[in-house]
Amino acid sequence: MADLSNSFVGIKSPNPFWLASAPPTDKEYNVVRAFQAGWGGVVWKTLGDGDPVVNVNGPRYGATHGKDRSLTGFNNIELITDRPLQLNLQEIKRVKKAWPDRALVVSLMVACEEENWANILKLVEETEADGVELNFGCPHGMSERGMGSAVGQVPDYIEMVTRWCKKHTRMPVIVKLTPNITDIRYPARAAKKGGADAVSLINTVNSITSVNLDLMAPEPTVDGKGTHGGYCGPAVKPMALNMVAEIARDAETRGLPISGIGGVTTWRDAAEFMALGAGNVQVCTAAMTYGFRIVEEMISGLSDWMDEKGYASIDQFIGRAVPNVTDWKFLNLNYIAKAHIDQDLCIKCGRCHIACEDTSHQAISATIAGKRGFEVIEAECVGCNLCVNVCPVEGCITMEPMASGTVDPRTGRPVEAAYANWTTHPNNPNRVAMPAE
Repeated sequence: MADLSNSFVGIKSPNPFWLASAPPTDKEYNVVRAFQAGWGGVVWKTLGDGDPVVNVNGPRYGATHGKDRSLTGFNNIELITDRPLQLNLQEIKRVKKAWPDRALVVSLMVACEEENWANILKLVEETEADGVELNFGCPHGMSERGMGSAVGQVPDYIEMVTRWCKKHTRMPVIVKLTPNITDIRYPARAAKKGGADAVSLINTVNSITSVNLDLMAPEPTVDGKGTHGGYCGPAVKPMALNMVAEIARDAETRGLPISGIGGVTTWRDAAEFMALGAGNVQVCTAAMTYGFRIVEEMISGLSDWMDEKGYASIDQFIGRAVPNVTDWKFLNLNYIAKAHIDQDLCIKCGRCHIACEDTSHQAISATIAGKRGFEVIEAECVGCNLCVNVCPVEGCITMEPMASGTVDPRTGRPVEAAYANWTTHPNNPNRVAMPAE
């Protein structure tokens, strides 16, 4: 059986699945139940100093759904913990003592003054927690007070606060990054310059999920008014994967440990994050949707897949996909593929034809030998794979690469075996010469 044990910046846990800073981890009782269900670690809901924050006493969540009412995304307007700091600290200490083999990291958010950070770090150290996560990502409520994403959007602030924290604590410092920025590499570089042991990402995306057309106000609606909030769940996974990959392959941050966050719902999601460089994953929305026991499926699924692929430990596939992430200009322009429809699997729904006919290249006919049926017109097919993605039958339409030397019926030119990209293409005014053979 595959070994799922994980060591992330020296923080050990029996598996790479951590429960993210979220409502489920706001109380000792919930954290214990999470550990009993099998979670490898938790990031305790964000603590602040001073008087507890005040959350709204009404709706805090908006949502987007698929046609089957499956949850595709959550929007939340909740703030950091509204429970007293000392109560949280007491609970953290008890939980860590009772569960020494589980990772317990404490999320923090205080004002941008060195004294504030020094004071709260001292208090957290006394709990014997494994590490801290600096919440520079929250896009609502706290950001209006100069915290959360208000810090995460300014690389100089990230570096400054991270440096303070490394100065005032022996614990590993993880910096949680906001996605609400143009280029994720700059805040990641700043965190590394400040001495961060790792980064975690993504935090939630600024959003309004829907508008109540009766109240004429955004959802969730509080006494007739709504506000922007943080979007999370399966819908943000593509953005999260891209940002994780950008940090993993950036020359200045390559090798910086990453805790992957953003729509992790299945073991496959977790494996994808780790293949792109994440050392572990954090989960929030899936637990809020399906409960703590979803981790059982994540653990068994990941273990079975690793056994199937021959991976004895997660370290063997972490980052394996990073070398295959490249810039568009380096993609092989001599690679030619055509769509192929398996007639035995085709249910003749016509979706491929409609999509291609109306919005693509008119490369799928609607009849075969005078009868209803769908096949690819190779002389028109550009290999875009739109048909693959709209087809409701998995595996019915596949992309088949053309062999070198064969003639592409669309262009009338033979397929070349040599690699060529945009940097060498004759249409590129800034092209460079290909090296001599």
